[in-house]
Amino acid sequence: MKEDGRSADPWKLCSVQQIEEVKCLMRIAPIWASGIICFVALTQQWTLAALQSMKMDRHLGPSFQIPPGSLGTICLMAIVLFIPLYDQILVPMATSITGVEGGITLLQRQGAGMAIAIMSMVVAGLVEKKRRDSALAHGGADGTSPLSAMWLAPQLCLMGVAEAFNAVGQVEFYNRQFPEHMQTLAGSLFHCSLAGASYLSSFLIAFVRKSTGGPGGASWLDDDINVGRVDYYYYLIAALGVGNLLYFMVCAHLYRYKGTPELEDVCKDIKAVF
Repeated sequence: MKEDGRSADPWKLCSVQQIEEVKCLMRIAPIWASGIICFVALTQQWTLAALQSMKMDRHLGPSFQIPPGSLGTICLMAIVLFIPLYDQILVPMATSITGVEGGITLLQRQGAGMAIAIMSMVVAGLVEKKRRDSALAHGGADGTSPLSAMWLAPQLCLMGVAEAFNAVGQVEFYNRQFPEHMQTLAGSLFHCSLAGASYLSSFLIAFVRKSTGGPGGASWLDDDINVGRVDYYYYLIAALGVGNLLYFMVCAHLYRYKGTPELEDVCKDIKAVF
């Protein structure tokens, strides 16, 4: 120790606050990691839905044609419409039943979002199979299916609801579980999840293209979407989501919210030692 009371070597002697900060990160890290897979489904849905729509009938009326990139607004509209419905109707109903503030806990809200994201990927796989079969059987010279692009709306709506549950739940969870002096870090964790999902999506795409595209064969993510099997890729992400949901359920079961008696007792014991 120095004369002013500071540690001579901060790597060997830490303050109680530093220990508490590391403990907080260690408690939340497993929950944070589970959000990455959920956002993989979200990022892939946006990209692949645009590619699917390019091989579908995007006409609304005789003259207007929906731009492929604009279909993602269905997901955003689902979020905008669902959040007020959730806050004004579903939360009061759930609160009266469970007695929990907010109707369900923050971890339950995240888990619900993960489950709905899995449903979205399964629906996306079923719609893609129907689109591909239609394109191969009735498509024109360019391989465009006569199926309306509005068939993509259910999967995008489900993904919007999943994001409303999981993304909002994550942000609120981090803000409540981190101490006040770590609120900046709490906000950045959510964006780190998005970044991690983007990197994982890139790795997953490269892996699938390499592992499913044999010599002279087409991969699931072939440049020609009618030749590839995007529906299998959707099911793969859904399977990853199921495994991630099981992992999340274990982590959520073991997690103790800030302020619970068990956690407070541990904190008091550590402070007493130091």
